[in-house]
Amino acid sequence: MQKILGISALAGMMILNSTAAVAADREVVSQVALLQSLTLGHFNGSIKVKDWKKFGDTGIGTFDGLNGEMVVLDGVVYQGDQNCLAHVMGDNETVPFSNITFFEKDFFAKLENIPDKTALESHLNALIKNYGANSFYMIKIPAKYATILIRSEAKQYEPYPTLVQALEATQKEVTLQDVEGTIVGLYCPPYMAGLNSVGWHFHFISADKKYAGHVLNMNITSGEVQFDKTDNFTLRLPENADFQKLNLAEDLREDIRKAENDSQGAE
Repeated sequence: MQKILGISALAGMMILNSTAAVAADREVVSQVALLQSLTLGHFNGSIKVKDWKKFGDTGIGTFDGLNGEMVVLDGVVYQGDQNCLAHVMGDNETVPFSNITFFEKDFFAKLENIPDKTALESHLNALIKNYGANSFYMIKIPAKYATILIRSEAKQYEPYPTLVQALEATQKEVTLQDVEGTIVGLYCPPYMAGLNSVGWHFHFISADKKYAGHVLNMNITSGEVQFDKTDNFTLRLPENADFQKLNLAEDLREDIRKAENDSQGAE
């Protein structure tokens, strides 16, 4: 049985919820484990895809053994494999880390000529400032991309390396040009520093569903960003001995920065 911890960002309270109660709430960002536990090499899945989909239709994450990058869009769970090729994942695949929600567009903005990831993040930060930077935001960016650099990695096997070690050894990168597709992204507010990465995290899937991966950089020609503002958060902790052995007090900010941003060299 899986532990479920619920946090209301709006009320600032911590409560315990039943699985059924959480599943019924569409205004919640749900998370499996911690990005910090994934960074330390806790790659064992703790919830099946078929069960995870009960908590949302839009999100990002990875699969058992760090088996590629996850993009959840319109209720379909996709994997970007080591070569950034997209596949629909089966219901019995398991998930070691992910964030998901039921996407309901609260507001949107047009995007034109966004030259890179840094510019996109600055633009998004300015937009959410008007709605509250202490909330969670799941976003979708259906757009035309002049270029987009995505990466993924190979499945790992026990004894697991750390996340940075796995990426350094197996990360592959693909640059797509003049492509249409959708970025699915998550914004976590500053107080989430011990549970996830603060700020923006982007995954991408092409419109033809051929390519998917973690976004390292992009140049957006035109499109729009759609925001789902959410003031509730639930955390599901794995119930196994390996998770309890992790030193989650360790400062992992630099490892997380490397994992999210570092290029190993595009092919």
